[in-house]
Amino acid sequence: MTSSLPRPAGLGWPAVLVVALSLSIGWGIRGNFGHEFGAMIPGGLAALAGALLTGRGDWHRRAAYFAFFGALGWSFGGSISYMMVIAYTHSGHSPSVLYGFASLFLIGFLWAAMGGAGTALPIFLSGAELVELFPPLTAVFAGWELQDRVIERWFSGGSEFRHQSPLYWYDTDWVAALVAVLAVGVLAGVRRRWDRGSSLILHMALGWWAGFLVLVPWLGLRMTPPRGDNWSGCLGMVAGMWVFFQRRGLPGLTWASLLCGLFGGFGFATAAFLKLAGMTSGWQTNWHSVLEQTYGFLNGLGVAALFLWLAPRAPRLEETPPARCWTHYYAGGFLLLVVTYLNLVKNVPVWVEAKAIPAVMGGMAAATWFNLAYGLAAGAFLLLAWNHARGGVEVTLLPSTPRGRGELLYLLFLWCMVIGNFERALVSFTPQRLVTEGVVFLNAILCTVGLILVRRPAPAPPPPGGIAWGGVLRRTAWVGMAAALLVTGLEWGGTRLIYGDRPAANARPQVRFGPGSPVDHPKSGEPHP
Repeated sequence: MTSSLPRPAGLGWPAVLVVALSLSIGWGIRGNFGHEFGAMIPGGLAALAGALLTGRGDWHRRAAYFAFFGALGWSFGGSISYMMVIAYTHSGHSPSVLYGFASLFLIGFLWAAMGGAGTALPIFLSGAELVELFPPLTAVFAGWELQDRVIERWFSGGSEFRHQSPLYWYDTDWVAALVAVLAVGVLAGVRRRWDRGSSLILHMALGWWAGFLVLVPWLGLRMTPPRGDNWSGCLGMVAGMWVFFQRRGLPGLTWASLLCGLFGGFGFATAAFLKLAGMTSGWQTNWHSVLEQTYGFLNGLGVAALFLWLAPRAPRLEETPPARCWTHYYAGGFLLLVVTYLNLVKNVPVWVEAKAIPAVMGGMAAATWFNLAYGLAAGAFLLLAWNHARGGVEVTLLPSTPRGRGELLYLLFLWCMVIGNFERALVSFTPQRLVTEGVVFLNAILCTVGLILVRRPAPAPPPPGGIAWGGVLRRTAWVGMAAALLVTGLEWGGTRLIYGDRPAANARPQVRFGPGSPVDHPKSGEPHP
């Protein structure tokens, strides 16, 4: 797995900017689509951009892996409810403001910690280890599809609010965590063996359960009642993931998770503070989108820092199995077909509601037409991929170099999501949307030009002896803890200095403590956004 590798001279600021803007674009788009599926967009874009802009040929060959695992890693945080936490920072109630910024730091940390780990998996795992992850992941995907189409629909009874379902338990994803355990267990029984990929999933799923059960039902720690408490399960997932990494001798993945997590915590809290400061200007715009894109950019700096630091230090990865292994097609197809579909299918009800398209055409629902079109596209992709993989037909459209193929994957995914996002907004466009779709479009142009033009210089050999991960982890953890306390305190103080006891303009007052706090009515049954 290891051999000498010439050292790149660093990413350079244009490459750092492209990576950060990639995550910012994805996060701006994610705000329109939401939750776990939406969070895959920034994760896939930023991981792919970082891998392509380092000058590392071995990473270029793994471009599809970076996109796939980056998307998955960043998806998990999409389950965490955070709108009420943001509202606490707007409240003008000093304890609630402080609590809001501290909670935003924790949520941002957890989200980016999982994202950073997924992004870095192709850096630290061998080709065989990466391939080993795909069967258990596929089993989990199949289990979640069964859960969505059968289990939750069976128990929901068509109710409008999730709290009316028998499966409602603090509005968390406990069923999904249980299904993941069962899926890898069934797979292991069928195959009659247990592999490292299943072990990683089991560590994360059991970690979810431990975090949730200890923090919420046992200790009664609820971050934003009556909203969901998936934050507790995500905290357990991060802990379980770290236990797996340390047991398997993968401290570099623990460090990548920790580094990105700290950037994420700083990014979420700081973006919320900058939004509050900006609102005092009186400028009428979509301030929530400003928060989201700023948060995405700061998260992207964390991803760029990961690639910047590891590019000259990480050992060379021998490409076993070969570049045309089926998992490369799986990873690329997942990004271009699955992630795009899961998000863009949400456009259809928006178009119907705006009367941009009829609800029924030719005796079929608009969603059915959309599914048919996507099914045809998926079939064409699979046919071409199968012929290309077996050598029957050479797809001459594909660039001849690994970096070129990675750039094509990035650009297809980027512009598919940018255009699809614009199509969603177009049917009810307002001037306030310029700060969202307009900025996203501008940044996408910058990333397109930057990805193609930025080239890294010839590398030099890395220092012998590898990385002393123990010291690196300790220093990162100590600096991170100090930064968390400092950032939370400064942003609480800055907000108090600007607003005092006044709530921010155009904000729905929400307090976490005292009279009127949500603890007084924990059964309200409001679905979180």
